[in-house]
Parts: sequence; C-alpha cells; structure tokens
Amino acid sequence: MTWGFYGRTEELRRVNGILTRNRWFFAKMTGRRRIGKTTLIQRAIQASDARHVYYVQIPDSGPAGVLSAVRDALESFGVPAEKFPRPRTLAEFAALINSLARAGYVVILDEFQYFIRSQLAAFCSYLQAQVDTLSAEADQVVGGLIVLGSIHTEMTALLEDRSAPLYSRTTDEIALSHLDIGSILEILREHADTEPNRLLFLWTLFEGVPKFYRDCYEQGVLGVGRQDLLRKIFFESSSPLRTEADNWFLRELRGRYDVVLKFVARHGGSMHNELVAQIQEISRESSEQVSGYLKVLVERYGLIEKKLPIFAPSRARKTRYYLADNFLKAWLAALANPVAALNFRPVEVLVARADKLLFDVEGKGFEKLVANLYEERSRKGLPGFNLTQRIEGYWDKGGTEIDLIALNDAESIIRFGSCKRAADKLVADLPVFDAHVRRFLEVFPRFEKWSIERVSIAPVVPAHVKGEIKGRGRIVQDLDDLTADL
Repeated sequence: MTWGFYGRTEELRRVNGILTRNRWFFAKMTGRRRIGKTTLIQRAIQASDARHVYYVQIPDSGPAGVLSAVRDALESFGVPAEKFPRPRTLAEFAALINSLARAGYVVILDEFQYFIRSQLAAFCSYLQAQVDTLSAEADQVVGGLIVLGSIHTEMTALLEDRSAPLYSRTTDEIALSHLDIGSILEILREHADTEPNRLLFLWTLFEGVPKFYRDCYEQGVLGVGRQDLLRKIFFESSSPLRTEADNWFLRELRGRYDVVLKFVARHGGSMHNELVAQIQEISRESSEQVSGYLKVLVERYGLIEKKLPIFAPSRARKTRYYLADNFLKAWLAALANPVAALNFRPVEVLVARADKLLFDVEGKGFEKLVANLYEERSRKGLPGFNLTQRIEGYWDKGGTEIDLIALNDAESIIRFGSCKRAADKLVADLPVFDAHVRRFLEVFPRFEKWSIERVSIAPVVPAHVKGEIKGRGRIVQDLDDLTADL
C-alpha cells in the first residue's frame, strides 16, 4: 500500500476551520521537529479552497540569510515579482506578508522561533504593525498567516509574553503532539504487522513521530527484523536518520548540555543529587552549572522531564529526571556511540551492540508505552480501566517501587501495575510486588477501603504464565490485550 495520512483527525478539522473562514487569521502551531506540522498544513490546504500558498522556512541566520530564504521561496512558489516586490529589509518582509494576506495567500513561516534571536528581533515589531492593520479589517482580508515552531518556550516568548510585540495577536493556537498509538497501529497494519515486540521496538525508537515511520517505509524496512532495520536506518552512508539527532536536536543546543543529556539518557530515573555528583565526576562542572543546565533542558527545550511519585507535593525532594523524547533517548543511550565507530569496527558488530543496548532501553520504554495505552483506551472509551487522572508511579526512600498506579475515583478503584520486559519474571515478582503495594497502603491508608487491583504486564505473556498469575487472583495483560480495538 502507498503511504497515507494517519491520525490528526481533530487537528485537521481545526486547521480546515481556520482556512475556510474567509477572513484574516493569525495561527500558531507548535510541536517537536518532524512531528508533522508542515504535512498537516499541506493536507488541510489540499482539502480547502485555498488557491495561493507561500511557505518559507526561516533559517537560523542573520537578516541577510532570512531575506535570501524569503526571496528564494517567493520564486519557488511563483509569487509574481511585479505585484509583490522582493523585500530588502525585515520591515519590507513584514509589509509583504500584509500584501500577500490581502491577496488571499496563506502565508506559512516555519521555524518562527528563530525570530527570538537578537539580530532578528525587530521583525516582530514590524510584523505587529502589519498584523494590527489586518486585524482591524479582518472581514475584508481573505488570507492569513500561520507560524510554525519547534521550541515551545521560544514560541511562547514571542507570542504570549506580555512584553512581546505580538502578544495577544494570534487568533488560533494548535499544539501538535505525537501520533496516538491507535494511529501507529494503523501504520503497522498497513505496512508491517502489529506483533507486540515490533510495536515496542518501533515505539521505543520513534514514539509517535510520523516522519520516522515513513522513513522506514520508504527504505522498505518497516516490517523486517530489528538489526536489519537499525542497519538500514542508522548505519549506512545513505541512512536517513544517521545524523538526525545531531542536526535537529543537538545542533539547537550549540554544543552545550551534552554531558547532562547523555547521563540522563543512560541513567533515566536518577535524582538531582545523583545527577549532580555523577556529572561533576565526569566533567568537573560545578553543581550550580549542572543545576542550571537541567533547568534550561527542562523549562526551555522540554528535552528532560521531571517526575514525582504520585501524591507527592510539588516541592518534594523525590524528583527523578528522564529524557522526554524517545528518539533522543534511544540515540544517546544506544545508537550514538556505535554509529560514531563505523569507520573503525565491523558494521555487524556495531549493529548488534546497538540492538543489545536498545533492548535495555525498551524496559523503561515499556512502562511509558503501557501508561500511554491505559490513558488512550480510557480517553477513547474502550474496555479496560476508566481513569480519572493521569497514570503515575510511586517510590520512596524505603525501597518501595511501583511502576504504574491507576485511579478511578468515581468507582473507588485503585490499580497497581508491575511491568517486566520479560514475561518469565512476572511470576517470581509477585511476592515482591505485593510487598511494595502493602507498604504503599500503609502510607496511604485511605485506599484500603477501595477496590484494590494488581496487574502484571509484559509485552508478550504465554498462556501458562497468564494462567498461573490469574490463579493467584491477579490481573495479567500483554500488548495484545492493551491494543485490542485500538
């Protein structure tokens, strides 16, 4: 089958609504790189009556580089020079957007966050003046402006900060997240298979980034074995993702924060003091520098996420740090070093090494996948557990460790989950799991009157293991159970 358009039904409906208003709009769309922002806009434009489109990707450059990209794009999209003179300054570029919108163009500025750079900052003031005139005559303007950005905090600073020239000017905002798991399953049903270990392998690598699945499809490896896929996608000279992390993630950081990112990728779940001590030992950075790096990576780039045990107050000193992006975690923890050694070691040895490391990464990836599946099933009203809040884990200094805790406040049901990468560990884990649950209930006695459920989860659980666990009064699930009907 040919590659299709997967998921994004609600987002597509919203963009279609914006494009068909036949009045001025100024829309903001954010989302990580490769998440499909441009593809979504293209799809919506194809379904609308929009006849004129002007798209330009803003380079991370000075005014001359931006204006050069603007002029090149004007030629590429056939915008007539006699009607729309080529801009020579950023002020003229802002005026050009006004003219294009009045002529019915959908103007799309990609990588808009680069206008936060000091050498480009004046453009936002110039654009403010043009947007205000267009907004004042919105009913007479049939075109509009869409700005796309991949760094949420910088887009927020440009468009939502009260001191920003463009504050409160947007008419619409769309945040594009990962494809849901139902959409990934649709991709796999059409182009590979939904075997549980394949789903876990691909989701640990690519999560819900449609571009990465399409890369595998175009290379003809979406349905092949693990090592064949890794070799084709990462280890050959023409591999599409061989330089992805360096080009699109690490380049944005301009060589900073590498040690912190690598350590968190390889030691996900570490607490602040552990991170500081280990990173200081490796790099001799001060504790203040490490703390500053963590703050930037969490708050500005969203590359690291902080997690607290369920019910912990926001200031509790139990925070654990994880890489938020599956692809970056897989790259830094399992792929970067083997790929870097291509000129010195046999490729078969390096691919096997990367595969082994990635298998280890899949352990924590599996917990995240299960939590997402629980939430997606509940959101879509599918059979299973009806959640009333997000799934979280629990840990304490006494050694209590529970992978997943699901709450149904409406029916007073609490479910504790234990996730294992290998099903043969589930049975042996039962007494340990019970001890963790017992200690949790001692800390939170209010749940003792609730219906208490314990569930053991692995990617694939053989029938005899399921039977033994169920015989002990426990629930047991695997990925076939959790993806049923999705």
